[in-house]
Amino acid sequence: MKDPYLLHIFSPTKYVSPFDINMAYEAHYDGVIPYCNVALDEIHSLTQDTIFSRSPEGGRRTGIFIGGRDLSVALDMLDAARNAMVPPFAVSVLADPSGAITTAAAMVALAERWLAKSFQTDLTDQAVYILGGTGPVGACVALLAAACKARVTLVSNRGTESALAAADALASRYNIEVNGVAGGSPAAIATILDKATVVFNTAKAGARVITAAALEKARQLRVAVDANAVPPTGIEGVGLKDNGVPLQTTAGSGVGIGALAVGDIKYRVHTGLLAQMHEASGPIYLAYQEAFELARQIVARR
Repeated sequence: MKDPYLLHIFSPTKYVSPFDINMAYEAHYDGVIPYCNVALDEIHSLTQDTIFSRSPEGGRRTGIFIGGRDLSVALDMLDAARNAMVPPFAVSVLADPSGAITTAAAMVALAERWLAKSFQTDLTDQAVYILGGTGPVGACVALLAAACKARVTLVSNRGTESALAAADALASRYNIEVNGVAGGSPAAIATILDKATVVFNTAKAGARVITAAALEKARQLRVAVDANAVPPTGIEGVGLKDNGVPLQTTAGSGVGIGALAVGDIKYRVHTGLLAQMHEASGPIYLAYQEAFELARQIVARR
């Protein structure tokens, strides 16, 4: 094939996600080349092998995707790849470990939309609690919500120490304010729901973290977003296809957003960012800020 569009996927994990490979072909790349067990200090040489093997025009048809399962590692790898460019030899780079960035962008953009639509407000000063917040999706939700001036708290079922450690790591690296609390017991969840105005569930698939009985007692909850599509749902009472469906709570005015509604936007953001690289006239570098901007645009059109 003459002048193919190539996407190189660098991942520090044992395997490159089939999800990422499929998405790349959905975005019309002709060839998708996976690299596993890649260390941060190998990104520079891999990137320079990528850029110097094609002409500057060929570089326009070449991209790098950073995968893995750790948000901070992926962002470090993106920076390392960007720093390895030697203009005019340069290619575009997108970071999205475990789909965390595009999923988080979809979740926060949808929450923002329903806060505006149902409550005529935004995320500013909202009491945001992120269940399963120590994982990559939770971390990225925290970054985006904090950037929107929410009061952000990570929730961990492994206890307060785990939650605070994750919060401290995010705060120090990204210069944001974020707290951490335990969420591994019904009493802890009840305390959270007594305070929360927005809840994001980013806990592992198949784990129910909020029961319908607990949800009913929420006093101030405005928006609940569940990213778990694997039965049972993470938030009982939020259906997979829900997108602004009323919640059964004490407040009686909150809305739920289910995993398939999130997934629809996530898919469009993921393929949209890959398409941006595919179509760009020069190198572009994409991470959580760009994903959120695109998610907002997509949500506004729907």
